[in-house]
Amino acid sequence: MIKTLASKIVYKNKWMTVREDDVAFANGAQGIFGVVEKPDFVMIVPFFDGGFQLVKQYRYPVKKAFWEFPQGSYEDSPETPAEEVARGELAEETGLHGGQLKKIAYFYEAYGYCNQGFHIYLATDFESRGSQQLEETEQGMETAFFSIAEFERMVEKGEIRDAPTISAYGLLKMKKLIWST
Repeated sequence: MIKTLASKIVYKNKWMTVREDDVAFANGAQGIFGVVEKPDFVMIVPFFDGGFQLVKQYRYPVKKAFWEFPQGSYEDSPETPAEEVARGELAEETGLHGGQLKKIAYFYEAYGYCNQGFHIYLATDFESRGSQQLEETEQGMETAFFSIAEFERMVEKGEIRDAPTISAYGLLKMKKLIWST
């Protein structure tokens, strides 16, 4: 077990807090941990007609845009139920409305340095499709449908590199919740 001796915030903004903890290990050695605190997010897997509706979003830290499942959080109201956030993000990023949402899992994104987790929802049986309603920070986001075979080729070619997207796909496939038409 690792014991926290002291903790201090070294950086904070609307989206994250970074803290540095002085710690003691079970063997008596001491050290530090840098911890990023971020609110949980949702990931929605919109599945229909043997494929997925994906979004292509520019990710500033890696300076590239990649395809991924829709995802997001409500930073200004983190107490909002995850299913409500999922429905909102799905409509906002893809224009898909209504339908069935089934919670599949809760994973941590990178628990070696961050406390952020994410809820995975499988979305099916949509009632309607409209246009994207993107936030200011999402301008330029694309959305398109891809078959399961296309999705797998995109992973192999490096067009999908988002670890939560790939882990969600693997879990859905393992649970036999997705299939080709």
